[in-house]
Amino acid sequence: MAARTQTPGMRWQLWLRHRALRSGVLTGIYLSCVLVVWLEVANRVRELENFAGTRNFVAAAAFVTIAMVPVLRFRQQPARLFLAGLTAWTLLTLTYIFAEMNFKLLESRMGFFHVFMLGAVSYGFVAVLDWVFLMCAAARQQHVAETRGDAGLAERHRAR
Repeated sequence: MAARTQTPGMRWQLWLRHRALRSGVLTGIYLSCVLVVWLEVANRVRELENFAGTRNFVAAAAFVTIAMVPVLRFRQQPARLFLAGLTAWTLLTLTYIFAEMNFKLLESRMGFFHVFMLGAVSYGFVAVLDWVFLMCAAARQQHVAETRGDAGLAERHRAR
């Protein structure tokens, strides 16, 4: 069997093989795009000031929907869920840092460290809840299997 050849410049793309990192990077890019568009529309489009509540609701809904991608994709693998979520939120935090340079009052609203911790703790909490749920489901499945095994054994003894 022939060995797989690898060009020298392609080594940096090995992280693309890891599904959690790839998903996290793409989710982070999408979250960053939503943040940038949200900030631009909120600060530069004066015609939509009358619809600020609706504008913010739509942006927050898009934000939450995109942030749920790692949760839904890795719902059976809590460690990968956390890795993908933390990767996405790190990219979002970097975008937030650059946005603070253009929008001076953004830092007074929430600092970049607080934004990072908000996402890290949120994804960590969801990953732990997912892990606990999976453990409970596995324990219940094992208990049901043992109970069925005992019932089947009892029926065999009755048949004799």
